[in-house]
Amino acid sequence: MTKTDIQTPSSGHSGRVESMASVAALILILAGLGWGFMATMLVQMLAATDMEALGPGMGLFNRFGFFAGLSPETRAALSVLCLPAAASGTLTGWTVDHWLAAYAMWLAMALAMMVPTAYPMLRSFFQASGAKVGATVVVLGGYLSVWVLYAALATLAQWLFNARLAVLSDVAAPMSLAFSASVLVAAGIYQFTPLKFACLARCWSPRFDFSRHDPSFAAAFRTGVEQGWACLGCCAALMSVMFVVGVMNVIWMVPLTALMALEKAHPSRFLPKLIGGALLIAGMALIFLVFTAAEA
Repeated sequence: MTKTDIQTPSSGHSGRVESMASVAALILILAGLGWGFMATMLVQMLAATDMEALGPGMGLFNRFGFFAGLSPETRAALSVLCLPAAASGTLTGWTVDHWLAAYAMWLAMALAMMVPTAYPMLRSFFQASGAKVGATVVVLGGYLSVWVLYAALATLAQWLFNARLAVLSDVAAPMSLAFSASVLVAAGIYQFTPLKFACLARCWSPRFDFSRHDPSFAAAFRTGVEQGWACLGCCAALMSVMFVVGVMNVIWMVPLTALMALEKAHPSRFLPKLIGGALLIAGMALIFLVFTAAEA
């Protein structure tokens, strides 16, 4: 099979700016699709779901739905009666619809949270490849393939935590302080590991091996996959925090996305350790609550 090389005529600075702007626009579109899907899902739940059940801060959305102004006791009773079938995973077992809905949600989260953080890497590739838009888009495709797989694994984890271990509710919010504490402590420890910093180093200084020729589309895709794995290694700890604050908690998605983008864009060994320390403190605080509750 003949290797397909990417050949484009050289362009001036303005042409390169316009070309990168098109890549940036694609990133915004993909991220917008992710956020739009999450927003649509939440709007559909507003009428019949106590949004506080989705995690800390989500109660703010109750003012837009049926639960506005109701007492906590009334909200709790009604949420049991009105829980959307699409959110249920333990009452009758997960159906195909449950699996597809959960996978779509995780994929939307990946688009919303992880695609924007790829912009610095894509810009570096664009410049290193000689302003090749096609190759840059293919790199993005390789990067996304990792998160497509991640969404499948996260869906499997959600099923395990919900349907088998019963530590996640039917709306994917934590039901166990011990579970939340374990996730936070594990995430905090990971922030200090050599693997975390090795992945961060790859994100801080992306390596593109073009050998003696322009990159082929296959090489560009492999580059995207490699950068995707590095990104997953960077963001695994903070992404796991979604199991603690509620998988559908869009309130927490915003600061977590900002932290991951900041970690990847600004070389600093202090910030990951600061985040890790905060996660460990939060986890230890929950462990204290677990033992306090056990003694009561």
